[in-house]
Amino acid sequence: MNFPEELLYTPTHEWGRRDGNLLIVGITDYAQTELGDITYLELQPVGRFVEAGQSFGVIESVKADAELYAPVSGTVFQINEALTDHPEKINQDPYGEGWIIVLEISDPEQLKSLLSAEAYRRMLEEEGRI
Repeated sequence: MNFPEELLYTPTHEWGRRDGNLLIVGITDYAQTELGDITYLELQPVGRFVEAGQSFGVIESVKADAELYAPVSGTVFQINEALTDHPEKINQDPYGEGWIIVLEISDPEQLKSLLSAEAYRRMLEEEGRI
């Protein structure tokens, strides 16, 4: 499993990469492995405000459907349109071309509640997932 050190993580298996006042969001390598082949995404539209912990969409795979949760509160600034026709990019490159949305952060203090790569890895180990 790959957990890049420069990213922030949620207990619900999303990751975030800060870029100024924006947070690029996707799902972790662990999450995409557990889901299996991803087949479809349904996302909140650009301009929609989401609260931290609120669903910003649904991801569907051959194994299951799962909610996607916002790591922080913010406005959906951009969605990865390439995933509409190629959702498998999430499986192939979850931390690169498989990013899902970009949020405009409304409260940067919320970033402090996210997990480091080490804390996320430790959480998975303690839960017996890896």
